[in-house]
Amino acid sequence: MAKVKLLKKQTLKKMDKKTTKVKAAKAVIVAKKSLKPFAGKAKGKIRPQVEEEILMQPPRGMRDLLPGDQPYWDQLRRVVSRMALEYGFQRIDTPAVEYANLFIRSIGGGTDIVDKEMYIFNSKGGDKLSLRPEMTAGIVRAYIQHGMNVLSKPVKLFSIGPVYRYDRPQEGRYREHFQANFDAFGEQDPILDAQLIQLAHRVVTSLGIKNVQFQINSLGCPKCRKEYQELLVAYFESKKQKLCLNCKRRLETNPLRILDCKEDKCIQVAELAPQSVDRLCPDCRVHFKNILEYLDELDLPYVINPRLVRGLSYYSKTVFEIWSNDEDGKKHSLGGGGRYDYLVEQLGGEHTPAIGFGLGLDRLVAEMKRVHAKSYTGPKPKVFLAQLGDLAKKKSLRIFAELQKNGILVAESFGRGSLKSQLRVADRVGVEITLIIGQKEALDETVIIKDMTSGTQETVTNEKLVNSVKKILKNNVVVSHSDELKMQSEGE
Repeated sequence: MAKVKLLKKQTLKKMDKKTTKVKAAKAVIVAKKSLKPFAGKAKGKIRPQVEEEILMQPPRGMRDLLPGDQPYWDQLRRVVSRMALEYGFQRIDTPAVEYANLFIRSIGGGTDIVDKEMYIFNSKGGDKLSLRPEMTAGIVRAYIQHGMNVLSKPVKLFSIGPVYRYDRPQEGRYREHFQANFDAFGEQDPILDAQLIQLAHRVVTSLGIKNVQFQINSLGCPKCRKEYQELLVAYFESKKQKLCLNCKRRLETNPLRILDCKEDKCIQVAELAPQSVDRLCPDCRVHFKNILEYLDELDLPYVINPRLVRGLSYYSKTVFEIWSNDEDGKKHSLGGGGRYDYLVEQLGGEHTPAIGFGLGLDRLVAEMKRVHAKSYTGPKPKVFLAQLGDLAKKKSLRIFAELQKNGILVAESFGRGSLKSQLRVADRVGVEITLIIGQKEALDETVIIKDMTSGTQETVTNEKLVNSVKKILKNNVVVSHSDELKMQSEGE
């Protein structure tokens, strides 16, 4: 017996040792898992990496669009969508990330966008990618890839979304900003140029921005543009010492951009530079003349700006910008565009004349605020749903959904417990009637309808509730947001 006890004691001792080893091994595993990747090792020591502080702000040059600003953005999106529909544009959305060489080839070297402002990075798979700095190149890529050249011309496309430029953040300029883009493919008639300028004018003035003006120029086709560029280079070479450092570099890479420089000394030199409109070939001259006649017929405000070249290399013939003016005479650029008749071919498609423009939505919102333009005011509910008790809460969800399904916009405060606090919310909202469901009503499948003006109330069954609400409100029923948008698209 004593021998048995001794063996049992030795066995338990061995088990304890094994358990201790297992526990120690588990502890090491847990410790290793809990440690983050470490920067380095001291001899025999593990140094865990210090966790970085989370900055409670977006990256520089980017910002949140808060609920207080959304009525302006809603108004802007609604106007853009309505105008696109009226002018026959169909929506297209392209990725915010594309292969970097798409933009490098289309926009061109020697431009500030390619040289300084593109967000370029390598993916884990080794692809060289870029956040889009503008929309046109991606839309042209989609046009070629999806064989849109077989569609009836002109093919009209519009898009809304963010673009990214690593630019110096300043008032009205962000590294992430938003654009509305309109592009038309397959038509070279100057009437299309005039129509897109008219469309840009309609969008801006429909937002309540009335004091606007277009600046317009023609860069000519490759033939007359080459001759003009040689003349321009010869002129700037003779004034090279007066140019800023950037423009001295542009003289070798993109001399047209010197005309657009904002440095005072370069502006003075550019004042006397040869003008592209004086060097147009006969076809380009007729094209530009016809556009101006169309704009005169439309009575659109414009001036010819011989120094307007835009910042992208793919433009040919028409270029334009839209500006607003404030009381102090200060001008605010809202967008611009022009023809790019050779870009589709340059990117591998068939020769396709095209024209487009983009509007800076951030600047349009800022301008709407400056001129106190009307923002979007959504429909306000005239019915409030109040409930008291757990069973009433369950029933109220079904009733809420039924009213919404029938186009009646309903306010509620499901989280509030007391009826008194819910009625206070109903007063703040300014509804005409309040629907009340208590324990008794939940059991009886009824609802109390309270008139918030007179204070009178009646009880109706759930089946009759929708018709009773419509009858009380008569023609004052507020439809839901989705129904309202549908009515607008149908022209009601």
